Amino acid sequence: MAVHMNVPAAEDPEKRGRKASRQTRQLQLIEATIDSLAKRGYSETTLADVADGAGLSRGIVNFHFESKEKLLVATLQYMADEYANHWQTALEKAGPDAAKGIWALVAADFDRKICTKRKLAAWCAFWGEAKSRPTYQSLCGANDKRYQDTFVALCISLKDQGGYEFDPELSALALCSMMEGLWLRLMMGDGVTRERAHSAAIDYLISVFPRHFNSAGPKERVPVT
Repeated sequence: MAVHMNVPAAEDPEKRGRKASRQTRQLQLIEATIDSLAKRGYSETTLADVADGAGLSRGIVNFHFESKEKLLVATLQYMADEYANHWQTALEKAGPDAAKGIWALVAADFDRKICTKRKLAAWCAFWGEAKSRPTYQSLCGANDKRYQDTFVALCISLKDQGGYEFDPELSALALCSMMEGLWLRLMMGDGVTRERAHSAAIDYLISVFPRHFNSAGPKERVPVT
């Protein structure tokens, strides 16, 4: 079930109010689902848990989503859209420079809006189910490919600028996998902080692209050897 609802301008105020309320209720239930996934995990989350967490009746959950599966699909779609919008906005703000773009993408992954234990735990709950649920794979597949392709394009630009010897596709894969691993460490709660994880990602950038980055960020001039 779609989370975002576009209301035609010609509709009367009363109808717009009802639709706004519907969207608000759906968002309320999705946030409660994220809370339950983080607290109980995938299999232990029930519609009753979500209703209680949202402070609503179970009938309201059934009215908006009909089943647990539809609610979970809507929740995953919401999280995937939120994540995609977040990194795409960060990339746009960085401008056309490849070094600034990749720096912004790494920073975006550890932003407080996205990188919280609650959301990371919910992501991990979905990851654990993805292999046996093709719907989940297809739902996030296009976003994941766009994200990976963006990193590949940025690595190609940095290689051309800096005269590096690496394979851009392999470097992009390693970078994305490294950040996913840091997310997992954060979710496990073994003492790694969000700031430390971000610093580790920066150190990796410096090691792979030493002509483009230092600890302060992208260099103003890129020496080519």
